[in-house]
Order: sequence, then C-alpha cells, then structure tokens
Amino acid sequence: MGYERPTGTDIVKRKAVNSMNLIGIIILVALTANLLLNVLAEVLNLRRQTNRPPAGFEGVYPPEKYHQSQVYLKTRTRFGWVTTAFDLALLLLFWFAGGFEYFDQLVRSWSFGPVLGGTIYIGILLGIKSLLDQPFSLYSTFVIEARFGFNTATPATFASDRVKGLLLAVVIGGPALAGVLAFFEYAGNNAWWLCWLAVTVFILGLQYIAPTWIMPLFNKFEQLEEGQLKESILALAKQAAYPLNNVLVMDGSRRSRKSNAFFTGFGKNKRIALFDTLIAQHTVSEMIAVLAHEIGHFKRHHIKQMMIASILQMGLMLLLLSLCLSYQGLYDAFYITRPSVYTGILFFALLFSPLDFCMGLVLHSLSRRNEYEADRFAVAVTGDPAATMTALKKLAADNLTNLTPHPMYVFLNYSHPPMPERIMAIQKQAQKQAAN
Repeated sequence: MGYERPTGTDIVKRKAVNSMNLIGIIILVALTANLLLNVLAEVLNLRRQTNRPPAGFEGVYPPEKYHQSQVYLKTRTRFGWVTTAFDLALLLLFWFAGGFEYFDQLVRSWSFGPVLGGTIYIGILLGIKSLLDQPFSLYSTFVIEARFGFNTATPATFASDRVKGLLLAVVIGGPALAGVLAFFEYAGNNAWWLCWLAVTVFILGLQYIAPTWIMPLFNKFEQLEEGQLKESILALAKQAAYPLNNVLVMDGSRRSRKSNAFFTGFGKNKRIALFDTLIAQHTVSEMIAVLAHEIGHFKRHHIKQMMIASILQMGLMLLLLSLCLSYQGLYDAFYITRPSVYTGILFFALLFSPLDFCMGLVLHSLSRRNEYEADRFAVAVTGDPAATMTALKKLAADNLTNLTPHPMYVFLNYSHPPMPERIMAIQKQAQKQAAN
C-alpha cells in the first residue's frame, strides 16, 4: 500500500478524541513544570550576583574580570532561555500538528520493517532537531564564546566536529539503536533485562575504546614532555600507589581557552588528560594538585560508583519502558494510529523525564560529595592545601565561573560544589591537619 498522508480533518478528529488523554496531560504538565522550575532557579541565580568576589578571590578575580564573569552569566542564562523556549515550542508544534504520525506513515511506506524502519524514523527526527539546533550552536560558539575571549575554533573545525559527530552517530549509534529496537520487538517479556545486559556491555566497551579510537578523532593527545612537571607527576603517582601509564596533553586550545583535566577509560586504556591551556596557566605545584584531585576520583572509586549508578538507572528505565510500550494511551497522546516500538521509545522518553530529572538530582548530589572527597584526597596526598586552593581559584577565574550561585540552582544543576564552598572545606581540612 502506498503512503497516504493524514488529512487535516483526520488529525483534528484524533485530537478531539484524545484531548483529555491522561498521558498527554502528564507530559505537558511535566514539561511546563520543568521549564518554570528552571527559570525560577535561573532568575534567583542572577539576582544573587554581587559587585565584588567572595573573600579570598580578590587576587585572581580583579574587578574588571569579575564584572566580566557576571555579564557572561547573564548572557549565557538569557541565551539558554531562548534555546529552551525554541525547543519547547518546536516540540509542541510538531506534536500537535501531527508530525509524529506524519513521519511514521512516511517511513512505513518505505517497507523497511520495524527495526530498520524504526532506526530510520528516529534518525530522521533527531537529524531534523540537530539541523535546527545548528544556528544556536554557531551563535554560542562564534558570538558569545568569542565575545568573552574563549572561542578559538575556526569554522572549519566547527564543521569538521559536526561531520565527525554525525558519522559516529550513524556508525555507532545507528546499530546500537537498532539493537535496542530488535530486543523489544522480538524478545518478549525478557526484552528489558536482555537489552539491559547488552547496553551495559556496549557502554563498558565504549569506555574502553573511546580513549584510543574515538577521542583522537577530535583532539590530538601527546605524551607529556620530559621535565619537572612529568617528574613531579610520576613521584605523585608512586606516592599515591596509582598505576599511572599515560599522562597526556590534549590540544584543548584548538577550540577554547577554557582549561580542564579529566580521567577516562579503564583497564589498560585508562589515562589522565591535561588540557594544554591548563598547563600554560598553572605552576607545577598547582598542576600536581589538579592531578592529585583526578587520582583521588580513581582511588576513591568514584568512576566505578557513577558508572554503576548510571547502569542501574538504565535498567530501571528499560524496565519501565517495557511496561509502557503496550499501553495504547501512550500512542493516543501523540495521535499515532499504529503503535510501534520505535514511536513508543520516543514518547516514553518524554513520559520518563520527571523521574529521570529526580534521579539526576540524586546523581548530582553524589557527584558533589565525590568532588569534596577528591579535594580532601588531593590535600592529604600532596600536603599542600595552598596549591590546591590556588589552582581551583585560577580555574574559576580563567573559566569566568560564577562564584555566588543560588542554592536552588546548585541543587538542580551543579555536579560540582560552588568554588567558594570547596575552598572553605579545604581550609577546614588544613586547619585540622595543622592542629594534629
């Protein structure tokens, strides 16, 4: 049978039938509540701005730079309101115009089957969304970040990143999505836990190959050159009983002047990567403090902890998905005439968002606790709280970090504690060590 586009009358009739659909109402209320909650937190965050930096930050945050950080916060927040409003308006317009049904009928007319057809269907919608988001990404990178002196990416680099990301989505994301669809299409009641096992293996596999095969597609990683910094790092690793194989320098300056360091991978492929901008802006003792913090995450099992939490969250989501896929009301809410696994997954993602939001708050809280613990480890193993505090202060100033976030905004969004609170915790630890 050839493709028949639903008429406006058909869609209106479905809307009338489903106007009081409970699932649709729940999703609309959740989307609205999430928007209002985040806007409230952001307004409170802006109102909490001060004319002067907190005590102890004056040396790294001169008045003109601190004022710049305040303007940066306002600019990013207001830009966020625009992008959020656009995303919500786009979703609602697509939803109530019958867009999900339109593309479902279109893809079904190609007769690819439920797995390949479903992968194409989701790919088309994600591709359209990504394409519509590009003007915002361009503005963010080449206007906002450039205005505040951060952006160093060229248009060629920006375009290359997008093309590589698209290819990875097709080569890796496409088969992964097809696998999920196949489990729920053919595995019956066992689908959710079989899919959970497969997704877990897939995630762990990505963690293993990403440092070697994926990350180098976007950045250059070079061994840290011989010298005082490398010698100090090796001495630190030995002192902390950390099996250090690779300390790499990443060309972060290729895209931004912001600085960072991170731990990635596991097994033989685990490594610590330092942004070249970080090395350029910090002394050896400060770099050692930053590195000790990253080692602290490993020694205190934070990486494993967060990975396990994410896997458990995935399992719960897949279990709930299996329970919702057979519920007709989920499809009625979006005017779908022929239920399918692939449309059900999309709609469930919206229905699941309130629970996902709540679980995210728990993970954020756990992450903030881990950051304090990694700071304590860094101070204990280096015996140099001053270097740790100076390194954190410099990171805050170099990245124009907001030093006075509202507690509500921190609770909703921060995976790291506010910088002044981290400094205060280190000072207390140093006082205790001195007293002992």
